[in-house]
Formats: sequence, structure tokens, C-alpha cells
Amino acid sequence: MEDNSANGAGAKFERLVEIMARLRAPGGCPWDREQSFASIRKYTLEETYEVLDAIDREDWQGLCEELGDFMLQAVFYAEMAREKGLFSIADSLDLINEKLIRRHPHVFADESARTEADVRKRWDEIKAEERKSRPEKPQGLLDPVPRAMPALVEAQQITSRASRVGFDWRNLSEILEKFDEERGEFARALESESADAIEDELGDLLFVVVNLARFVKVDPEQALRRTNAKFRSRFAHIERRLAAQGKEVAGTPIEELEALWQEAKA
Repeated sequence: MEDNSANGAGAKFERLVEIMARLRAPGGCPWDREQSFASIRKYTLEETYEVLDAIDREDWQGLCEELGDFMLQAVFYAEMAREKGLFSIADSLDLINEKLIRRHPHVFADESARTEADVRKRWDEIKAEERKSRPEKPQGLLDPVPRAMPALVEAQQITSRASRVGFDWRNLSEILEKFDEERGEFARALESESADAIEDELGDLLFVVVNLARFVKVDPEQALRRTNAKFRSRFAHIERRLAAQGKEVAGTPIEELEALWQEAKA
């Protein structure tokens, strides 16, 4: 019977750390030995999206496997750091354990929190206290949000943080008005035929949509992934219907494609 206890998981995690160290050691895997922090970043992003995809499809066995790949990324980074004398995976685990206990005084200490809003408020207060205790240069409110993340996620995080200090629209109507304003500016940019202006105004339009999603409590990343899945399904329907007629999408009149698209929607 599989050991699912904390000790069992700990031993297996240690085994993963040992395997990674062996792969990176002299005589190990040539590919693994050549990798750097920069070179495996793209794989970290890929593994993150594969975890999300498994969740979207409710593929729990797939999620089990993808979480293993996801954990490997952390172990890979930590092993490279250990080799440089920077830190080890044990240091990372110590920090996250201490952080979780420190930021949950309603669980591990004598404080109380009745609602999710209470928890978030206290979490932010503790984070602010942590920043003050560090002998570092003062940070702006948005500085903790990493720049090297997908732009959609970055927009979610920076607008959410700004809203906490009152820099926000007052209601949904104001955001919709802003959307109409940005849509008009985008249309004018298209008329100007300036590539820079078009990119700039399209970015502004997307930024407003992210805020719109935040106001209606919808995760824009999840909403877009859902639409992507819907598009895949409908496009596959078009391909199947055409294949049954000995046709391909390329070369089929747009009117026929649109009719099949509407058929897929129905």
C-alpha cells in the first residue's frame, strides 16, 4: 500500500532532490548539466500551463503527473543555486514553512479571522510588516509584482494591488465608459496606421478588459482559456464536417465556414 503520510512524501521528495543532483553531477546527463536559470524558464512556464490544462479538463491522473513535473522545476532551480553556494531546496522549504505559519496567526496563534476578507486584510498587514523589517530600499506598492510573468497575470496583480489603496474605478459603469473611450482611441490609432500607436492603444484596451474582469470577479486567464477551448471544439467540428465531404478548411468559402461555425454553436 502506498505511503501517503508526511514522512512518506518527505522521503520521496528527498529522492527527487537526490536524482536531480545526480543528473547535474559530473558524469550525469549532458543536457541537464548544460542548463541554466535562464534556459529552463520556458519549461517552468510550460509546466505551469500543463497543470492548469489538466485542471480545466478535470484530468486528475494527468494532474498528478503534471504536479510532479511542476515540482521538478523548483528542485532544478534549487540544485543550480546550491551548486553556486546561493541556497538549497531546504532553505526554500524553511522559508515557505515559516511564512505560512507567520501569515496565518488565526490558525497557528491566538488571533481570529471569521471571513475570507478578514484573512486577506491580515495577510496584507503582515506582508507590510515584513517589508518594514527588511533592511532593503523602500519598495513601491507594485514593486513586489514580478515583471517576468505573463502580461495578463501581471495586469491582474498590479490593478488588484492598486485597488487596495483606493486607486480604482468606483463602479462597473465607469469601467464600461473607459472601455468605450479606449475603443475609440484604438479606432483612431488604426486610422493613423502607426504601428506603435496601434500596439499602445490595443494594450490599453486589454488592460481595461482585465479590470472589467476583476470587477465582475472573473479570472480573465480562466475566461480566455475557456473561450480557447470553445474555439478548438467548434473549429474541430468544422474540420470533421468538411472532411466527411472530402474537403479541407483551406479553400472553403468563408460563407460555408460561417454556416458550419453556427452549426457547431447550436
